[in-house]
Amino acid sequence: MARILVVEDEPNMRKLLLMHLRGEGNSLVETASVREGLKALQSNDFDAILTDQRLPDGEGLEILTALSASGSPTAVVMLTAYGSVELAVETMRKGAFDFLTKPFSTENLKAVVQRAVRHTFLRRENELLRNAVGNLEGHAEIRGSGAKVARLKELIARVGPTEATVLISGETGTGKELVARAIHKASARATKPLISVNCAAFSETLLESELFGHEKGSFTGADRVRFGLFETAHQGTLFLDEAGEMSAAAQAKLLRVLAEGKITRVGSTNARDVNVRVLVATHRNLLKEVEEGRFRQDLYYRLAIVPIQVPPLRERAEDIPELADYLLRRIASELKISRRSLHPDVLRRLMSYAFPGNIRELRNLLERACILANDSEIDWIDLPEPVAGSSSGNSSVPNITTLSLPEEFHLRSALATWERTAIEQMLLKTKGAKAEAARRLGLSKSDLTYKLIKYGIATPAPAE
Repeated sequence: MARILVVEDEPNMRKLLLMHLRGEGNSLVETASVREGLKALQSNDFDAILTDQRLPDGEGLEILTALSASGSPTAVVMLTAYGSVELAVETMRKGAFDFLTKPFSTENLKAVVQRAVRHTFLRRENELLRNAVGNLEGHAEIRGSGAKVARLKELIARVGPTEATVLISGETGTGKELVARAIHKASARATKPLISVNCAAFSETLLESELFGHEKGSFTGADRVRFGLFETAHQGTLFLDEAGEMSAAAQAKLLRVLAEGKITRVGSTNARDVNVRVLVATHRNLLKEVEEGRFRQDLYYRLAIVPIQVPPLRERAEDIPELADYLLRRIASELKISRRSLHPDVLRRLMSYAFPGNIRELRNLLERACILANDSEIDWIDLPEPVAGSSSGNSSVPNITTLSLPEEFHLRSALATWERTAIEQMLLKTKGAKAEAARRLGLSKSDLTYKLIKYGIATPAPAE
């Protein structure tokens, strides 16, 4: 459904326009003069404007000029009973999308208005991409088949088709934005924009401008009118990441949007209608924030109509093999390298590691391992120390992070012991193949031979 402003002073023509356009399921606002048309623009954003060229108090071009000056992406269709090449050229030069000469057919009217609405939507999406591309995170689906992920997917399937506001909670890096994307995809708004903004990335003033827009001259540097993300997300979904970081003023404005469906740009007194579904996420305990007076209680209950808790990775270790396989494929594609695989010992270490940074940390360490690995198979030596030191208990390699040092500690002796253990373990992995063991350890064959003699390591017989 499109919002269309009709500016036409002749009553019968205005009635005819409204009848044909309303039949398409549009929301229509009718005015009869330039002054009334400009007033309507102050309190609403339209998807298309249909205006007569000659009006009692001026010309339709005045509306077009005012719209262009405001930076609005709304397409304007001019109506005239005095069609001429000169007028058409002047109209298009000043930014009109198209023009119709009276009389016109119903089919032509509907086709031109549909194209104008589509043009407006495309311009808004382009503006959205420019404003929000830095805030967009991954596009992947939620991966995993464990019980906790199955429950999460069930909640998404239930809440997605509704219009309910959803509060998504979880630790940093658990994939809260992926949950928001899945909810949007499951909703009736799936074909409309999903806009993401990280509230923690902006100061108080800039966040209000980002969300609600601002008028020209409303503050230093505001050299033009800017549409806020609520306006560009009209009929779509707005995802507010880290909403717990919002200032008290921003919280009050957000509460008004949720309660009344209206926003007010910074520097303006005119309320504008918006139709936006809001999804919010936070790593904070908002109930605790409410108790300590840092978050509005009334806003919390507006946001937490449906709370969803995203489980940390350490609580769904059974999903790590599937996640790792998917991430390795993506990393290989993005880095333009051959795909790496994980040694079974590496997979065991990953599944026993706590992952304080969750999926984001898993992605980062796999990308690092893909870059540093000397082979198509990632071994434990390619992992960062905290992960390399974690195991299921069958590794003889000490975990440096858990050592309790005595009053005196002989570092050289400890390093020699660790080096010998590493060499012995690698030789067992390669079944006595010294050249392969040297390659995996990052040593030359002569260096490895020297260390074998130095430590008196007996080389196992190579496999036939």
